[in-house]
Amino acid sequence: MCSVIVVLYHERLKSGISIVFNFCFVLLATCQYMLASLNASARNIGMREWGNGGPFGTGSLMHNPEHTDFFKNDGGSWDTPYGKFFLEWYSDMLLLHGERICREAETIFRGTEVHISAKLAAIHWHYVTQSHPSELTAGYYNTFNRDGYLPIARMFSKYGFSMCCSCFEMQDAIMQKINPDGSPEGFLRQLLLAARLCDLSLEGQNFSTNLDDGAFTQVLKMSKFYSNGIEKRPFSFNFVRMDKRLFESRNWDRFTRFVRQMSNGNIFRARLYSVGDIRFKAAPVMAEARLLYHLYQYS
Repeated sequence: MCSVIVVLYHERLKSGISIVFNFCFVLLATCQYMLASLNASARNIGMREWGNGGPFGTGSLMHNPEHTDFFKNDGGSWDTPYGKFFLEWYSDMLLLHGERICREAETIFRGTEVHISAKLAAIHWHYVTQSHPSELTAGYYNTFNRDGYLPIARMFSKYGFSMCCSCFEMQDAIMQKINPDGSPEGFLRQLLLAARLCDLSLEGQNFSTNLDDGAFTQVLKMSKFYSNGIEKRPFSFNFVRMDKRLFESRNWDRFTRFVRQMSNGNIFRARLYSVGDIRFKAAPVMAEARLLYHLYQYS
């Protein structure tokens, strides 16, 4: 069986501000379709003045979200009636785009043995704040009081897709030393719960290339969070960004120990298969476990 991954477009904002919003404002000023859509949405709720453009006070790429009028936790306009209106429209545009992509992909591969997986961005830079500005600017309307991932999970479920997401190895204790407002674990738990609620098959991925014992243990932990109690929905883990360091003796021993732990824990089912002209032989410990992982090589 083949696999196809559909990526829902996002913009990565590690410093966390509103470059996407600012780009959206330019589009609103130049794109008649987007402006017409915004105007129509505003007219439908009797607030025509809200349809003239995007919000003010979102700051720039170099601003701290807490120092902006739109994203700040206390009194930010993201939590006002206007802010909620704009964010709903903005996220609906992404969902509409996603619906079109999913519909086309499902139509193209209908009746084949191709498995389609939709990849969702792991945007966790400001997850512990109330407004979640990085997620909002990417079109994921997810805040401390609104679940923005359930609608996306429902959409993937509607078309029979699996959902793919990275950062399974990331730990809050380590990442928050770099970014105190981020929480990859909090983000991933919410996403995994949405996948469970929508009965979605899941494909996990690592994000980094340096996987020590702590990172592999974290993958096991988050994989079990999704798979515990689920009998019918399969889980697979895509090991990405493989490089020559993986085959160094110490790292290879660490990796094979991780594979054995995933197998013994009955976390997911799969098989090893060939990639390009290289053929991998399943070790005896993997033969019965039917462990699947995809090996991607990035230049």
